[in-house]
Amino acid sequence: DGVRGTDDDRVGPLRLVASGLASPGAVKRAAFLSFGVAAVAGLLIALDTSMALIAVGVASIAAGWFYTGGPRPYGYTGLGELFVFVFFGLVATAGTTYAAIQQVTALSLVMGSAAGALACALLVINNLRDIPTDRQVGKNTLAVRLGDRYTRVLYAACVGGSFALAAVAAISRPWVLLVLVALPLASRPVRAVLVGASGRSLIDVLGATGKVQLAFGVLSTIGLVL
Repeated sequence: DGVRGTDDDRVGPLRLVASGLASPGAVKRAAFLSFGVAAVAGLLIALDTSMALIAVGVASIAAGWFYTGGPRPYGYTGLGELFVFVFFGLVATAGTTYAAIQQVTALSLVMGSAAGALACALLVINNLRDIPTDRQVGKNTLAVRLGDRYTRVLYAACVGGSFALAAVAAISRPWVLLVLVALPLASRPVRAVLVGASGRSLIDVLGATGKVQLAFGVLSTIGLVL
């Protein structure tokens, strides 16, 4: 985004490359170093469990790179939320379950979907804020394609859907309902989005959404353990 100029006029938090705080080359080297560390760690896990995880790791790294990298980044065509749901939700949760017990359970898929929904909520609110500037530079995110009104509905659906999925998980693990303690924390950003928060106000919503994600993760983990 920094190289393409997409971040040159952003309302959101400071961007490293666009602001000049770091060069594109330095950021790229840091990205590849991070990919390398992840790949080595993932390979060790695969060797100890199943070599099938290598394919998952390769797909994950490819998804990370081609979100904004390569000649036709999928983040510019409205597919960002789909990939975030799959990799930050299903792959991260069900994949970790598989690495631990060598099987994918229904519970891990349900909770992975809940995690994916909240991860999508973060991306949706980020893209909602950037609709005007993204449209100008031809970055056709899902928010740009849906428009302001339906993107707000999508955000509320992602947040609400995560709690609904936790209720489904509670059928087999009742203590997962501890996540309901986080509902008041979630109501504030959802209400702000639905009543029309825009511009810099959405930066606060982004932060609040991150807190919801953190609270949901901690509470659901405790519930699953209990």
